[in-house]
Amino acid sequence: MRNNIMILMITVLLAVTSCSFTTKKFDADSDKDRVLIELMMYVLERGHFDLREVDDEFSEQVFEDFIQALDPLKRHFLQEDIDDFEEYRFLIDDQIKNQEFDFFDLAYNRLQMRIKDAKAIYPKLLDTSFNFEEDEEIDTDYEKLPYAETKAELQDRWKKQLKFSALGTYYDMLDTQNKKLEKLSEKNQDEETDTADEIEVEEDFKPQSLEELEREARTTTRESIETYFENTNDIEREDWFGLYINSVASQFDPHTNYFAPQDKDRFDVSMSGKLEGIGARLRKERDQVKIDEVISGGPAWKDGQLETGDLIQRVRQEDEAESVSIIGMRLDDAVDLIKGKKGTKVILTVKKVDGSIEEIELVRDIVEIDETYAKTSLVEKEQVKYGVINLPKFYFDMQDYNQRNAASDMKKEVLRLIDEGAEGLVIDLRNNGGGSLSTVVDIAGLFIESGPVVQVKSSDGDKDVLKDKDSKIVWDGPLVIMVNEISASASEILAAAMQDYERAIIMGSEQTYGKGTVQNLVDLNRWMKGSKFGDMGALKLTTQKFYRVNGGSTQLKGVSSDIVMPDRYMYIDLGERDYDNPLAWDKITPAKFEKWKGYKNIESVIQASKERIASNEQLSLIEENAKWVELQRERNVFPLHIDLYAAHNQKIEEKAKKFKKINDYETKLEYISLPYELEAIEKDSSLGEKRERWHKNLKKDVYVEEAINVLEDLRKQTVGSKLVKAN
Repeated sequence: MRNNIMILMITVLLAVTSCSFTTKKFDADSDKDRVLIELMMYVLERGHFDLREVDDEFSEQVFEDFIQALDPLKRHFLQEDIDDFEEYRFLIDDQIKNQEFDFFDLAYNRLQMRIKDAKAIYPKLLDTSFNFEEDEEIDTDYEKLPYAETKAELQDRWKKQLKFSALGTYYDMLDTQNKKLEKLSEKNQDEETDTADEIEVEEDFKPQSLEELEREARTTTRESIETYFENTNDIEREDWFGLYINSVASQFDPHTNYFAPQDKDRFDVSMSGKLEGIGARLRKERDQVKIDEVISGGPAWKDGQLETGDLIQRVRQEDEAESVSIIGMRLDDAVDLIKGKKGTKVILTVKKVDGSIEEIELVRDIVEIDETYAKTSLVEKEQVKYGVINLPKFYFDMQDYNQRNAASDMKKEVLRLIDEGAEGLVIDLRNNGGGSLSTVVDIAGLFIESGPVVQVKSSDGDKDVLKDKDSKIVWDGPLVIMVNEISASASEILAAAMQDYERAIIMGSEQTYGKGTVQNLVDLNRWMKGSKFGDMGALKLTTQKFYRVNGGSTQLKGVSSDIVMPDRYMYIDLGERDYDNPLAWDKITPAKFEKWKGYKNIESVIQASKERIASNEQLSLIEENAKWVELQRERNVFPLHIDLYAAHNQKIEEKAKKFKKINDYETKLEYISLPYELEAIEKDSSLGEKRERWHKNLKKDVYVEEAINVLEDLRKQTVGSKLVKAN
């Protein structure tokens, strides 16, 4: 099983409907862990699309996954610990049914003991100089690595991991120092080389000895490992229990997960792009809570007193006389104190970047996270205007669909592009992991007459066809949709529908992610009202599968691009098929729909693009880079001798010089914001910086460049477009 954090990286497809369950009472006065596992299994048994049997095979997979999740680098547990755990390999299914946690308690308590042992190991190892002249190596294929048999062997494993980390830092510092010395030598000889452009030499630069560099490298490694243990200290028993619960839940499929209360809050924010608070991103730095970013448009941004790098030391609510120190507090707990309902006040004691202490009062408000929302750029080629809309996810408000959502924003952007005279449209769904099913149907309806968009099948075999019921078409012009391997779920529905209707040309990776399932989020508190446990969190479970209008599932197979373009990760296993326990691919009866008749010869457009791609030097270089990336990922054994390490890195650097040209690529296209956004930028410089950065990236993007070429060809094959300006 992959780490659960990786599972959460792919945004789920959420139906706006909710699961229905028969009423069941749970013992609110029982142990919380027992109630939680009973409640979760109750919901799974009645709601999951493809329920698997909880048996010995199930038990064994939970056993393997949970241990791997507890100690992925195998630097805590000994083989004797695993031997002790073996008693439970085929008993976990029985423990789940009986709400017993002997296995969890044993593994959790043993881990805490081993973490304590490790805390005693690393300082001694880092107090001693590393000998980078020793001929030894480290194997980083931890999945295949056996557990250490003895504490001495485990200590040696720790030593190698710490040495590997320090060696990387040591090499970088030594390499930088040598380049500075080389530049000084060239300066003295009044010569100029490429090296002179790569690095600057400070006026007070003095080279360090190898011993000083090694000591500094160990110090850096010590700081890194101390941060690791500080973060580990913040993980409480309930967090580890949540990991165990998810080791159980994920056996049903990769997208069935338990959300603890704080995880549920984060999920709501990721789906809606909105939160209630002060509008600042925070991070933990040692025992301090640090401002990592002030979010544009939020209360802190409007107030202007908080800035990146400030340290929040104390928090006081408006109705409380005393403030609470958050120094040393878990970040999640500190965030809970700082955020709050719109209109309420919070008073922060802040240590400013300059060292002064200030008390700052802020009124909390709704904060919109700009990166979540659709953004649009206008580009002109040969006096013809085209629009590019980037949609990061299919966002919506989980409490009220009628609030700001991806579909309503998309419609506004399309109408604005029509007003600007755009004659072709690119929708960029690259890296879009999904979101709301309803927004997909509404967005598809902007480009087709009324008709089916997606078919949804439930566990009982019932099939629903979700349709666009509005015969009005907002955009009837040329349409290209860009995807990649990370385009998942809702992105795949939109791309598949537009492909089946022959409404758009799909461009990008050979296939998309391959997530063809629908999840519902079930609030577990509905059964626990008035209990002593507080918030029980939520369960996200797979309740349906979706199918294209042509009847095929996108599960595992994803959507195949009409025009395949090489990308950096094309040879790496990435997608639903790379997870444990994915649901199978299948197909159902096609829905009745009429294909778009707005293009005369779409095949000629596709063929012309394929010919351009085949002769494109930038894309050829990207494909060569992809093959090289694949080879690098297969390497697991690394030398710990500085000369061998340097030789390996120098080979990589030489190869990387060739691929550096990928980032140097620049198109002749210029991208600009729409008028309404230009007005907003005048009031918000940070928004202007974000758009400038995006436009700069677009200008260097060979994929968008080819999408514009395709639009140019497609425009010539478009029959009778009737785009009109918005009222």
